Order: sequence, then C-alpha cells, then structure tokens
Amino acid sequence: MEEKRTSVPKLFGSHVFNDDVMQERLPKDVYRSLRKTIDEGKDLDLTVANAVASAMKDWAVELGATHYTHWFQPLNGITAEKHDSFISPTSDGRVIMQFSGKELIRGEPDASSFPSGGLRATFEARGYTAWDPTSYAFVKGGSLYIPTAFCSYSGEVLDKKTPLLRSMEDLSQAAVRILRLFGDTATRRVVTTVGPEQEYFLVDKTLYDKRPDLIFCGRTLVGAKAPKGQELEDHYFGSIKPRVAAFMKELDEELWKLGILAKTKHNEVAPAQHELAPIFATTNIATDHNQLTMETMKNIAARHGLVCLLHEKPFAGVNGSGKHNNWSLSTDTGKNLLDPGKSPAENAQFLLFLAAVIKGVDEYQDLLRISVASAGNDHRLGANEAPPAIISMFLGDELTAVLDAIQAGKTYGGAEAATLETGVHVLPDLTKDTTDRNRTSPFAFTGNKFEFRSLGSALSIACPNIMLNTIVAEELRQFAQVLDGSKDVKADAIALVKKTVDEHKRIIFNGDGYSEDWVVEAERRGLLNLKTTVDALPHYMDDKNVKLFTEHKIYTYAEMEARYETILEEYAKTLNIEALTMSEMVRRDVIPAVSGYVGKMAKSVKTQQAVVSGLKCTAQTALIGKLSGLLDTAYEQVAALDDLEAGSKEVTGALAQATYFKEKIIPAMADLRATVDAMELDVDAKAWPYPSYGDLMFRV
Repeated sequence: MEEKRTSVPKLFGSHVFNDDVMQERLPKDVYRSLRKTIDEGKDLDLTVANAVASAMKDWAVELGATHYTHWFQPLNGITAEKHDSFISPTSDGRVIMQFSGKELIRGEPDASSFPSGGLRATFEARGYTAWDPTSYAFVKGGSLYIPTAFCSYSGEVLDKKTPLLRSMEDLSQAAVRILRLFGDTATRRVVTTVGPEQEYFLVDKTLYDKRPDLIFCGRTLVGAKAPKGQELEDHYFGSIKPRVAAFMKELDEELWKLGILAKTKHNEVAPAQHELAPIFATTNIATDHNQLTMETMKNIAARHGLVCLLHEKPFAGVNGSGKHNNWSLSTDTGKNLLDPGKSPAENAQFLLFLAAVIKGVDEYQDLLRISVASAGNDHRLGANEAPPAIISMFLGDELTAVLDAIQAGKTYGGAEAATLETGVHVLPDLTKDTTDRNRTSPFAFTGNKFEFRSLGSALSIACPNIMLNTIVAEELRQFAQVLDGSKDVKADAIALVKKTVDEHKRIIFNGDGYSEDWVVEAERRGLLNLKTTVDALPHYMDDKNVKLFTEHKIYTYAEMEARYETILEEYAKTLNIEALTMSEMVRRDVIPAVSGYVGKMAKSVKTQQAVVSGLKCTAQTALIGKLSGLLDTAYEQVAALDDLEAGSKEVTGALAQATYFKEKIIPAMADLRATVDAMELDVDAKAWPYPSYGDLMFRV
C-alpha cells in the first residue's frame, strides 16, 4: 500500500508557533501587542504574556507536547534545556494542563554548572532564562521549546544569544542613521541575515562504536590513510548513496517541520562527507536554526544506523568540515544593502556600506580570526581545504576595478556581461558573471552578501556574527559622524569611500589564498597570521577590542574576560581529553594487539624452521624486527605523553596551560600517531583493534 505523504507546504513550519499560528489563535489585541514586542522591542505586558502562554500551551498539547523547556545557548557552544511538565494538581487529586505567562517569560536553571569563565563561583547557582519572542517557539520530542536568553543572578550574560541580539540592534541603529543621510525615511530597522552552510561526515554506527577516539573526541587520533581518499575528486557532487539519501530525506522533513529552510544537499569533497545549505534567515533565527540542524542531524543519523560527525577534522589526510556564514544586510522594507545594483560605481550608498565592511575587516582582523578559533578548527584552517588563518577579503574583478577607479579619481567604464557559448544548439548560451568565485578567501563577496568561510563545522555561528555586526556598526557610526551635516551626501560619501580604500586596501586580495606566496605577501602588507587559537586569543583583550565591545554595550569588561577564559579552558580541556584517550587506546589496545601479532609470527617462524632445516624466513623475521622496534618506540612515546599530560596539572593560568598543550602535548601526540599508523600498515587487518579509514569512509 502506497504511503500517504504530507505536502511540503503543509509540512513546513507545522511544529512552529509562527506568525500564522499566532494570528489564528491569539485575540487581535494580544497579537498586535506581541507584534509590537517582536518588531519594535516594546515591553510585554503580563496579561498579554498569559494569553500567549495559554494559546501556546493548547497548540503544543495538540501536537503531543506534555512538557515545556526554556531552550538556551550557554558558552559551551551547544544548547541546554530543562523540561517541566504542563501538569498542575487539582483539589480532587487529578491534574490539569496549565502554562502561565510568568512561566513563559522566565525560567530558572542552575547557573553554576555552565561555563562562566570565572563570572560565577560553583556555590552561586541561581540563573535566569528570558523568552526571546523574536525567535518562534516550536515542538520537538514531546516538549514545547521556548528560545531564551540566559544570564546569572547578578546580571552577567552567560549565553551567546544575548550579545547577538545586542549586536543586531546596535548595527540596525547605525545603518538606519546612514540611510537617513541618504534620504531614506521609510526604513525603521535593518536586520542582518545569515545562511549557514553546514558540512558533516556520516559513518556507520557499528564501526563508530569500535573507535574510542570518535566516541570521546569526535575525531580519529590514530589511523593510517586509506589507499584511496579524495584524490580522484569523484565524491564531490557525486551520486548520493541510498542509505545517505534516506537520511537526507528524513532530515529535510524534520527540519521543515521546525520551519528551517533546508534547501540544498550534496556530497562534499571527502569520502563520507556531505553538506546541507539553508535559505538565509534573520541572524538570531539562523543561529537557533543551525543549532537545531546540528542536533537533528545527529538524531536522524542514529535512526539510520549512522553517526553524524561534526568535528572539523575527523580524518587526517582528507578534507575537514567547515561552515560558510553567508552574511548580509536588509531593511524592513525589503532592500538588500549589499546589492551593488546594475551600476555599482553609481551606487554611493552601496559603496559606503561596502567601505564600512572593508574598514572593519582590516581593523579587526584579529577578532574575526578569534571568532572561529577552536582546537578542532586549528587542524583545518590553512590547509588546502579551508581558508588560511590570514584574514583577507575577496571582492572580485568588477568591484575591485570600481574601487580602483574611485581611488584614482577616474570614471569606471563598467564591465560588459559576456556570453559563454556552449557550442551545442540544444543548450542555451549562458550569461557570464562579471566576477569569478574564490573558495580560498576567508571573507568573500558573492554578489549581494559576504561569505565568511573560516567557521568550523561544530561552531555556533553566534560569535562570528556578533563580531561582524559590532565591527560594521562601529564603522558606520564613524561614517555617520563624518557625513552629518553634509550638503552633498553622495559626493562626500564617495570621498569617504576613497579615503577608506586608500587606508585599508591591503585587506583586499583576489588571488590564491592557499599559496605560500600569499603568506609572504600578507606579511609584507602587515596582515596578521594567527595560526592557532593560542596565537589568536590574547588579542581578544587588546584595548581597541575592549573599547569596541564595551562602548557598543555588547559585553562588559568582565563578560569579555569570561569569554576569553572560557575559550582557553575549552581548548586545554579538549586536548587533555584527546591525550588521555590516545594514551588509553595505545596502552590497552594497540600495544597488546601488535605484541600478540608479533608473538604469533615469531611462533610461526620457529615452527617452520623446526620443520624445514635452514629456512631463513627473511620476510617474517624482518617484519618481526620492524614491528618490535616500533612497539618499543610507541611504548616510550606513550610514556612521554603521559608524563607531559601529568605535567599540565602544574601549569597555572588559562593562557599558560593552553600554550603548554599547544607546544608540548600536540607534538607528542603527533609523534605517537606516526608510530601507531606505521604499525597499522604492517599488521594483519584482523589483528588490528580498530576499523580502518577505508572501513569508516567507504562502508556507509
């Protein structure tokens, strides 16, 4: 019997308390009041909140919900939730389903057990969650999820959402101020929009369960390269395997229920690697949606006997996974402020916004690099799969030519749209874009948006967008101060664009970001090359960065210090877990397995020589010697790693400890891995304790 399926339009948003549901279920005056809160940031009256809560509860119960949770994003980069049921006791010993406005607006999780960077002591437990009405509530797994902000009892911000909302409001005010100078009186609000493309790996669950490194660390700590990797370039955009296609189909449906605009799916470059891309959404909603997407990927994978790996570098020697943050600016009247139009050279307003981004990226290269810093992403940035650690901008030929003309005081002649002739009559000729794309650039202009390509796959997109929003808000504020009172705004704006390009053109680079020549050229230009998290993080507390965030009221100084400490602590803890896991794997599994294999070979040689007098057994003897030598080396290296790990306990201070792990632990792990991987190549596959790279990447 053929299965009946719900159409996509009916399925989409069916588990979301969105605007259509609110209009249908709320009294008109309540709906209007709630819209004012959402659109204009007005305070929400408790009477209105009670009405919203009642309607929200009824709707959620109809979808099978029995509980509600305030869903928030603490500093660990993942999400948190505590579930309470709707039940309330009655005098006759029964229960009713109730949900009040007070319960909707505020929750109270324990604030002491989340990362705080020293803002909260362990005994200071009280924390609050506050409903974010700009991000719709949704039903998942029998609970009503209410997106919220999270702060401590004393008001310190302990989450990623609150600073993001602050940065969005800050940028909106600065952008509207610029628009007013250009005569735009209709726009009331400017929103940043984001479309985060998500890369991930899928591996078989039974194989995953045999790899302690994947279980504890999300990446392989040992593993010899498979005979085939990505060198044939046959996986990218290739035919999707049936098992993966079934996963992707169910993933789309679950995401659509939650109102997530999942649009594109395809195979990525590495074997077993894939990508999902959504249509853009307002940045705070896109952030919520991306967190949901990563969680849903893991849950759906389990239903198909798979595991979704979101680590930036699960496998050495093949591409890792990133996340491309497509960032743009739009007005509430529907205009994209980063759209050059047909004649960008004549579009002074666009050029001014472009100049603000150029200036901001140059002046705050360090912050953009810091925003994507993690132990996992350090494996990926700078390899020939990801942008380099050096921050630069790609603008393409046409925009670069426009800026060159402005800088030289000349008139830009315009780029003619060329036609690509296919040479086949039945195929249409294609209009050629005026600019190519550059996948090696960390920050590339792609038509009407900027694609920040340096994000790691597991990263919350909140931090990079907080940085972007605040940086651009600062530059627009400076521009507005210059242009206030101007009698010819367009002419003065172009002069300001020229000045900006003169001073900040060094950040624009349209060439190959992977080349060694660029590293030399970037140094000549004075650009930063912050290769690792430990190199980048100290710049976070530089005076200019503290001034930026405190003056724009995104963070207090204490909140900045807390984030600095949190990232460094997470870096050190991640590497500590990896070191302990690697040591355990080598001691408990690898050394016994190789020793046993060598013993069996030695016994076999002895037996053969007893049967055949004078038999040399050259191959076996040589292999026994080679593996025995590698075993001795591995034993010494794992002992050295253990000593170094123990020594880390004596190091005090977050930066000092992170530096210790970078300089001591990482090289020791690399040495041990090289020895273990060499042994894997000479040991019978049946005797090796773990599934190989070939098994993991090609048996899905």
